[in-house]
Amino acid sequence: MLTIEKYGAIDIGSNAVRLLISSIHEEEGQTTRFKKTSLVRVPIRLGADVFKSNKVSEANIARMIDAMQAYQLLMKTHNVISYKACATSAMREAENGKELVALIKEKTGIQIDIIDGKDEAAIIAMTDLHELINRNETYLYVDVGGGSTEFTLYHNGKSITSRSFKLGTVRLLNGLVSENVWNEVESWIHEHTSNYSRISLIGSGGNINNIFKNSGKSNGKPLSFLYLSSYYKLLNSLTYEERIWQLNLNQDRADVIVPATRIYLSAMKWSRAREIYVPKIGLSDGIIKSLYNDKLNNR
Repeated sequence: MLTIEKYGAIDIGSNAVRLLISSIHEEEGQTTRFKKTSLVRVPIRLGADVFKSNKVSEANIARMIDAMQAYQLLMKTHNVISYKACATSAMREAENGKELVALIKEKTGIQIDIIDGKDEAAIIAMTDLHELINRNETYLYVDVGGGSTEFTLYHNGKSITSRSFKLGTVRLLNGLVSENVWNEVESWIHEHTSNYSRISLIGSGGNINNIFKNSGKSNGKPLSFLYLSSYYKLLNSLTYEERIWQLNLNQDRADVIVPATRIYLSAMKWSRAREIYVPKIGLSDGIIKSLYNDKLNNR
């Protein structure tokens, strides 16, 4: 008998806030299917507030409440049976982060969990990443966000080590990343990848997804270091307005895509990777999987 249930995942990042609604299809004797039903993204750049003033501004507090009220209604109309909301780097560092969580709970009923970098990496690891990983290969998974980047090394199908750094696109745009942070990332990648003869990158995040989409590559095919380097040169040759017009980028994408590409290229260079795979997975997908796993564990 086929059963279909809907789950919701809210990802409160430093550059945007997303709601993913997925349908879970279960059929006895068959592999469970996860089908993305709706994805709504609101460009609330919390990091622009927090990384400069250590607080979420009054304007963005109001926008957050509006967004959560809208998400609550959307989940209700979709008949979502379970959801989870997770906030990452910007909310972790905001002096008024806990106050905002309490206010949103009071105004909308939505409970937000502020998670650390390790939790973020662990949730992302619950996605369908294993389906992309060849058990005989080595991969460096790189998830670039507005406030931080999570790195996870996989070898023989298993997670070897992971680390979160305060190296994010919004931080970089605001000149808030020191050379020491870059050096720490380079040292960490060298330390954990130097013993492997061949490494590929797996990239996640809205910016690399956008680059992959524009490449015309088939799903499952990697982008080369050469292609990404050429695209980075193109991005830098254009003004902000030209990126919006010529590359058809959203306003809140046209600036952060440049530092994001720099992070991916740096990770490829330091790990000696010549290609990067771009599955459409991220924190929201991991949240959906964690909710489903909780259901299975409670049966």
